[in-house]
Amino acid sequence: MNIALMAHDGKKELMVDFCIAYCGILAEHTIIATNTTGKLVSEATGLPIELYMNATQGGVQQIGARIAYNEIDLVLFFADPYHPELFGPVNELALICATHNIPFASNMATAEVLVQGLRRGDFAWRDIVNPKNKKK
Repeated sequence: MNIALMAHDGKKELMVDFCIAYCGILAEHTIIATNTTGKLVSEATGLPIELYMNATQGGVQQIGARIAYNEIDLVLFFADPYHPELFGPVNELALICATHNIPFASNMATAEVLVQGLRRGDFAWRDIVNPKNKKK
């Protein structure tokens, strides 16, 4: 599966901790991320991560395009509820994910449910929709 990671500045540390906790599951998949989030997660976990631009420089749009082309299977975007002015990109990605039936989490609680489902194989149907999922 192709998993996209993003986090607002106030949630980057939480994303890192989450990825450390679920490193074993995430290692079985292809991870992409916006630049700063991806670097932090990769440094902390050793996971190989394909880096996109920073969110403010177009990284969210790059990931959104991959979602629209059905190349992303799961999106984890840890949003900071204390900064509602930052929710434009979160809402845009949530809409694109809803349009294309892509599981989307905007907080750690939902992300944990999705990653546990990933571990169980609950998203195997995505391999039919996106046959390029097989990790090299």
